[in-house]
Amino acid sequence: MSAASALFEPCTLRSLTVPNRVWMAPMCQYSAEVFGPNAGVANDWHFAHYAARAAGGTGLILVEATAVSPEGRISPADLGIWNDTQVAALRRISAFLESQGTVPGIQIGHAGRKASTDRPWRGGAPLAPDSAEGWQPLAPSPVPWDERHTVPTELTVDQIHQIVGQFAAAARRARDAGFKVVEIHGAHGYLIGQFLSPHSNKRTDAYGGPFENRVRFALEVTDAVRAAWPEDLPLFFRISATDWLEDGGWTADETVRLAALLKEHGVDLLDVSTGGNASGVRIPTGPGYQVPFAERVRNESPLAVAAVGMITEPRQAEKILANGEADAILLGRELLRDPSWARRAAREFGDEVHVPDQYHRSV
Repeated sequence: MSAASALFEPCTLRSLTVPNRVWMAPMCQYSAEVFGPNAGVANDWHFAHYAARAAGGTGLILVEATAVSPEGRISPADLGIWNDTQVAALRRISAFLESQGTVPGIQIGHAGRKASTDRPWRGGAPLAPDSAEGWQPLAPSPVPWDERHTVPTELTVDQIHQIVGQFAAAARRARDAGFKVVEIHGAHGYLIGQFLSPHSNKRTDAYGGPFENRVRFALEVTDAVRAAWPEDLPLFFRISATDWLEDGGWTADETVRLAALLKEHGVDLLDVSTGGNASGVRIPTGPGYQVPFAERVRNESPLAVAAVGMITEPRQAEKILANGEADAILLGRELLRDPSWARRAAREFGDEVHVPDQYHRSV
């Protein structure tokens, strides 16, 4: 039986079919252990957090930005995927998501110059490299995020190649952990985004300068991940479509150009966000404020897209899909507020969504 709304139409990418188009965007929890053998390992908080959204009918869940190396963490309490202990804990989460009919996905990333910062509820201040929990950040160029942050160490070409290998190893571990989608984090001013933007990339070698050089690292990571990831499973890429700078930043035009290249390199869907690479920028937020960027990529490139950004109501999300502005909806903060958003939306449209047996009496 076909769905009454676009939100609850299945979405097929490669061999994978996601049961609906209500998806969970990756949102860091900053809740892993910091030191010892369980550093970066998912724990009961992560399990309960993701399990609740799966029980609520979410079609696909992208587990938060998970670091490909210790120095690639945003905070010392980030999840990691650089060892097998981390894989075992993530497998528990992915298995439960699948048991609820939810497709398990994971975002892998490297924080670059925005690494070594404290948890948000403790102020989110940069941690000094010589502090108990801090370390020296790495970046395309020795340009700090802002005046408070440590000047990062400029990556050598050999180090760039090592990080490409770390992304590939993370993709292999993601598959071992039972995930069916892997997303490369190229947004929000983290390492890949730092290479993309002339605001943060001042290199004069093959990784800096013109567009073709600035996208080189992103494409090398994509190639390495695609080679390590099963051919029949989809690969996502998250992008900040603009730095929101009037001059000297990454632009929407460049996003469209990169989208076409990513498609050629094996990416199946672009997760379109904005911002995060320049401090002090004023962003004109409002309901669905990032959707026009997703729509442009969808109209001007061969990639499928997911839209995100202050999408809160079922009819708002439905309109985005029905108008052809995106292929799926990624919910962030709204799913923190309402883990059963998908079930509420299904009731509103007269559609069906997975409900755990234990909850049937209350639906």
